[in-house]
Amino acid sequence: MAASDSAVFPELDETLAEFQGHLSLLFTRVRTLWKESAAQIHPELQPSGYKLLAYIAQVGSANAHQLAEIFEMDKSVVSRQVRMLEDLELLESRPDDQDGRQRVLTATPAACEILAELRHGHAERLRETLADLTPAELRTASTVLRRLTEA
Repeated sequence: MAASDSAVFPELDETLAEFQGHLSLLFTRVRTLWKESAAQIHPELQPSGYKLLAYIAQVGSANAHQLAEIFEMDKSVVSRQVRMLEDLELLESRPDDQDGRQRVLTATPAACEILAELRHGHAERLRETLADLTPAELRTASTVLRRLTEA
C-alpha cells in the first residue's frame, strides 16, 4: 500500500487499526492462556517454561541454543527454565551425539500426557469459539495468520 492510498481509502486505515486492536487483544489472551497452562502443569512454572516445553514436545527434541534462537530469549532465561523443567521431571537431557557440548532436550512421557490434555482442552475452546465459521472462512483466517507469522 502506498502512502497516498490512505488518503484515497480512509476506511482502510480504520479497518487496519481495528485489526491491530484485535491482534493486540489476541496476544493478551494467548499470554493469559500460557500463564494458565503453565500453572496447570505446576504452580511455579513460568509461561516461558511452558512455551519451551510445549515446543520441545511438539518437535520431539531441541537444544537450549535452538530454543533461545526460536523464542528470542536470553540463553540464561532458557537455561533457568530448562533446569526447572528438569527438576519437575518434565524434561530429560542427554548429550548430543554430534556435539557432546550440547544437550538434547526431550519431554518426558508425563509431560507429553499433561500437554496432550491441555491441547485437547484448548482445541475444544477454539472449536466452540469458531463453530459458526464456514470452512472457507477458517481457511481465510488461516491464510491471514500464516502471512502474519511469515512477515
